[in-house]
Amino acid sequence: MVITRATEYAIRTVIFLAKQPQGEIVLKKDICRTQNVSPAFLTKILQPLIKAGIVSSQRGVGGGFLLARDPQNINLLDLLEAEEGPLRLNHCLIEVGNCQRDAQCAAHQVWTEAQNEMVKVLEKHNIADLAAQDKT
Repeated sequence: MVITRATEYAIRTVIFLAKQPQGEIVLKKDICRTQNVSPAFLTKILQPLIKAGIVSSQRGVGGGFLLARDPQNINLLDLLEAEEGPLRLNHCLIEVGNCQRDAQCAAHQVWTEAQNEMVKVLEKHNIADLAAQDKT
């Protein structure tokens, strides 16, 4: 599994927003400049975050973006799932019964364990902590 470029930029953008004073609206052009992303690509990556209630947008003069939730309450799993959908390591983990070999497959339990551990790690790391560690 490789995190998409869009997800990588989304994570960087949310960390950047978390480093701003709480409630401060950040102009789109400032995000583009600091994150080295085009306006069209920024719009694309922010749409799922807005839909998920992670980022809020303000239109009009002085409009821009800000976090919709406390960065302490946003973790990496939230961002990954907002951008890419539910995290599934293998097709057999999408839904019970999705794979006819679940009961006899020796690897099924390994995939389940690996996915569960990855979820735990991603849930453990919140945006507030990452923003505090960010050196940009």
